[in-house]
Amino acid sequence: MNLRVIIGIAAIFTLNGAALAANPHEGKVLTDKNCYQCHGTEVYTRKDRKVTSRPGLTKQVQRCEQALGLTWFDDQIENVAEYLNRDFYKFK
Repeated sequence: MNLRVIIGIAAIFTLNGAALAANPHEGKVLTDKNCYQCHGTEVYTRKDRKVTSRPGLTKQVQRCEQALGLTWFDDQIENVAEYLNRDFYKFK
C-alpha cells in the first residue's frame, strides 16, 4: 500500500476520534443549566452512590435526560457524563 494512502487513512481515523471525543466544558454548561433543578452536587459526592462505573454514569445521564424531556443528542449525553466523571466520579 502506498505510504500516502496509509497516512491519509490514519489522518481520517485521527480526525474521527477527535470529533467523537467528549467535551466536558459543554457538559458542565448543560449540567449547570439542567441538572441542578433536581439536585445539587451532593448526589455525585455521597458515599453510597448508585453509579459505580463509567458506562453506568452514561446510562444514568440518559435516564435523567429522558425524565426531564430534554431530547439531548448522544454527544450531549456523553459531554455531561464526561464532565461528571472528570470532576466528581473519576472512573478510568
